[in-house]
Amino acid sequence: MITKKLGIIGCGNMGGAILYGALESGIIAKENVFVYDINPSMRDKASDWGVTVSANDAEVCRNADIILLAVKPQQAEDALAMCEDALDNKAMMSIVAGVTTVRLQAMINGTPRILRIMPNTPAMVYEGAFALCSDNNFTKDELASAKSLYETIGIVEMVPEHLIDAVCGLSGGGPAYAAMFIEAMADGGVKQGLPRATAYRLAAQTCLGTAKMILETDLHPGQIKDMVTSPAGTTIEGCEKLETGGMRGAVMECIKAATERSKEL
Repeated sequence: MITKKLGIIGCGNMGGAILYGALESGIIAKENVFVYDINPSMRDKASDWGVTVSANDAEVCRNADIILLAVKPQQAEDALAMCEDALDNKAMMSIVAGVTTVRLQAMINGTPRILRIMPNTPAMVYEGAFALCSDNNFTKDELASAKSLYETIGIVEMVPEHLIDAVCGLSGGGPAYAAMFIEAMADGGVKQGLPRATAYRLAAQTCLGTAKMILETDLHPGQIKDMVTSPAGTTIEGCEKLETGGMRGAVMECIKAATERSKEL
């Protein structure tokens, strides 16, 4: 269990997912969490979860040992200005997409230790994918607390900051791409006569199970494909259509476009 006090600035979709997962997993006590969001409904949500809702960002920072900045990129400057000098010599985690450590530091009155993180929304169901920047200046104890927090609601990978935009393009937006693929699979099943609800459940479970096989067995994705594709069978016919349709190239271009957009932000 994390004994440090956690402050969260921004309790929207992602900040809320991290908070909910952390509380449900028991990695941190609700008495040790302080939250502020400019949206009253988000503050009410946090209050319903039993954490302390602070009056403003500065109060969050003063009460917490580690602060999570979970606001939209266009809101970051205003949110950090509201912190005044309360971030000085504090540990701050940022999940603000596209805003580098250097840019964050320039917005802050004081000198905090900064750890950039790229999360994704499956943290809500304890299946998040978190990339933590390896080139950070957190203390050993602070970094251990951060890892423990995110490992309870997903997997953690350490990457250098210059690769964080690629992580944004891959796993940051990945839930949308995966959901689109599941929807397309289900549409295909419906076209062949399956009921819609059945098609969604079969498609979603198939993707979930395949991902679990990759993570838990160390099988290469190509090996899993080969296990299913019998000579002159049904699956290889489907694989051929995906190849002629340019699926691999389209997915690679998708990740590239999202990565470049992250850099632009």
